[in-house]
Parts: sequence; structure tokens; C-alpha cells
Amino acid sequence: MFALIDIALVVAGFVLLVWGADRFVFGAAGMARTLGVSPLIIGLVIVGFGTSAPEILVGGVAAWAGNTGLAIGNALGSNITNIGLVLGTTALIYPLSVHSDVLRREFPVLLLVMSLVVMLFLDGELGRLDGILLLVGMGTFIYWMVHLARQSRTGDPMTVEFEQEIPAPIPLGKAIFWLLLGLVVLLVGARLVVLGAVSIAQALGVSDLVIGLTIVAIGTSLPELAATLMSAHKGEDDLAVGNIIGSNLFNLLGVLGVPAAINPAAFDILVMTRDMPVMIVLTLALYFMARQRRGQDGNGHIGRFKGGILLAGYLGYLGVLYQTTAT
Repeated sequence: MFALIDIALVVAGFVLLVWGADRFVFGAAGMARTLGVSPLIIGLVIVGFGTSAPEILVGGVAAWAGNTGLAIGNALGSNITNIGLVLGTTALIYPLSVHSDVLRREFPVLLLVMSLVVMLFLDGELGRLDGILLLVGMGTFIYWMVHLARQSRTGDPMTVEFEQEIPAPIPLGKAIFWLLLGLVVLLVGARLVVLGAVSIAQALGVSDLVIGLTIVAIGTSLPELAATLMSAHKGEDDLAVGNIIGSNLFNLLGVLGVPAAINPAAFDILVMTRDMPVMIVLTLALYFMARQRRGQDGNGHIGRFKGGILLAGYLGYLGVLYQTTAT
């Protein structure tokens, strides 16, 4: 069996990742606010990237250490966890309404990017060219979000919600300090998570992929869970759903792109026959749930019943993982 030190490394790593991501976002958002960047750009780009920073750094560190399977599992597992566990749990507690124009435009982009990833995965290998294409896609996505924010109408609900949530302007030196400190802490946390997770996988006799899909994915999704629950509690439903969409886009483009560029590798065929289909089904379910209208206000609605479906789908996936790992 694995040692307690391995569990301690993973737990300590997750704590550092959550704290580091919070400080990174605080510093970056505060600096952008001081420089006069619009709240919607800060929210869509900086906060979206910041909540995905744990996954990106864990994936990069894992690939550098030769554990690309863990990185792939982390990316796909985080997307599955974000929709099934994070959004499902949130909707069970706080039913959500979706009415932002920004979200309605981001959903199709998520579906397009997901289709691109499926095509890149068809050859059974995550190559360096694949990684470069995904990273170019991430740069394009960031540029598109900035353009979207500039074109967004003043009364868009998400603009108002970001205005209330992002940090106030802070001195530039202080902002840079927190940004750099958050980045360093994120790197240390990522290294601890990878060290502990790999040791646990070896001790249990399971693949790095499975550990990435479960333990690591859940741990690196903690910032999304905290941000989504807090937004929903405050009635900022568009922000809650937007956190998930933005995070999943960054996961597909950055969390897969960085490891592929660092250490190209083949992956287990189960990624295509088990994990990718689950991610696709949950994403499509979320898309149609958010599009379904309730009442005369024209808003999409994700209520407790739908949240229960998403959560049940996630728990069922964990059951399938257990069965395939045990056999």
C-alpha cells in the first residue's frame, strides 16, 4: 500500500494549488483593474485562466516528469468533474438561470473545441503538433474573449456580476507580488500533487491516467467548486455557469496543449472508448439543459432535477472507472 506521506503530499499540494490560484487571480485581476482593463475582460480571461492554472501546471509538471497519462487524465477528468460534480452539486443546492449573451456564444465554442480534440485524439497519440495546435487555439480563444468583452452590450448580466466580484484596484507593486507568489505556490503545489499521485498509482497498481481522472481531477477542480458555489450563493448564476465553461475550454486547450508540447506520448485506448464519450455526453447535456427555456423570460434553467442528473452521471462514471480498473 502507499505510504501516508504520499497522501500528505497530495493533500498539501491541493491546498497550495487552491491558495496559489486565489493569490494568482487576486494579483492578476487587481493589476488589470489598476491598469483600467474592463471587468468583463478580467473575468473572462484572467479569472477563467486562473481557475484553470492548477490543471495546467499539474499537467505540465506531470509531462515533464514523463507522466503524460496523468496530464491527459487530469484534463479530461477535470472537465467531467466540473460538469458532473461541481455544476451538478451547485444546481442541487442553488437552481441556476442562464441568460447571458456571453454564455450563449461560449457554449458553441466549447463544442467546437471539443470536436477538435476528438479529431486530434483519433490517432491514439497526443503529439507535439497537436499540442502546438491546441496552444494556438488557446491564444485564439483568449483573443476572441477579449473581442467579445469589448463588443458585449453594457447591460449584459455577466458584466454586472464580474463588476461586483473582481478585486478593486490595488497598487501595482502589491499586485505583481501576489501574482508572482501565487505562481510560485502553484508550481510547488503541482509538483507535490504529481509526486504523491504517481506514488499512489504505483502502489495501487493502477495507471497514471486513472489517478489523473479521479484524485487529481477532483483536487484541481476545487477552485472551480469554490468559485461556482460562491457565485450561485450570491445569485450570480451566469458567473457560476461561465466559470465551468471557461475552465473546460482552458482545460481542453491549455491543460492538454502544454503536456503535448513538452512530452508527446501515446495514450490508453480507454481514453477514446470510456472517458472521451462521458465528457462529450455531459457537455452536450449541459448545453441542452442551459438552452431549455422556462417561463416567459427566455432564460435557460438548470434546476435541482437537472443537477441531480449531472451528479448521477458523474457518480455512474466513477462506478465504470472502478469496474474497468478492478478487472
